[in-house]
Amino acid sequence: MKSLPKNWITEGLIDFEFKKYQLLAYLQSVEKEFKAVKLYPVLGDLIDHHRNLAELESGKTELKNLFPKALNGIDFKAAQLHYSTRIEDGQVMEEIGQITSFALPRLKSHIEEGKAIFDFIEEQIEFEPVGILPIYTREGYIFLTQESANEVHTFRYKSNFLQLAGERFRSITLWLVGVFQRSLVNTLEKLKLELVKEIKELPNPAAWRMHSQDSFPIEETLIPIGKRLLLKSVVE
Repeated sequence: MKSLPKNWITEGLIDFEFKKYQLLAYLQSVEKEFKAVKLYPVLGDLIDHHRNLAELESGKTELKNLFPKALNGIDFKAAQLHYSTRIEDGQVMEEIGQITSFALPRLKSHIEEGKAIFDFIEEQIEFEPVGILPIYTREGYIFLTQESANEVHTFRYKSNFLQLAGERFRSITLWLVGVFQRSLVNTLEKLKLELVKEIKELPNPAAWRMHSQDSFPIEETLIPIGKRLLLKSVVE
């Protein structure tokens, strides 16, 4: 997929037509990802770009901090390098304002498209516990299945808390344990018991079944959706 640098608006040639072409080429590659029902990391990138431009437009981010900097002096006594920001005249500022006004609504439109795809897939996902849930659910397993395949992608998960800017957030870490075959004999309940035997540190794990009737990309779509479903279901 074609990427867009974080500070694309101030990198390289600052010209409305050039930046317009750069943005539209990026959004065209975003559309290809969405048509393939691949939501991440593209949706997260879109949100980051929109937030950065919105903060720039509102004045929360100073424009000078986004420009490449040039070394203009060395303070040997203090062992410091001094930089100057390459900001041009008012015409450049006008170009940047025009680029921002053009980009924001288009980024927002694609974000809404990505979120609509995300919500549509999430609504048709079956998500339920496997067996009886223990009191402690912050660690366990998630069994990912799709109707068109016999594979069971088995992940172990762990829920953590992050402290950011004074706020407490819950996060989910997932990692693949293995890919198994499901059958009338090899059920999810049996697979759970096998994992208990092999991984001793989780003697009574929480386990969840995540099933999709349709086939979707696992890494780019189903795993991010699975994380959100786990966040809704895990008890503190």
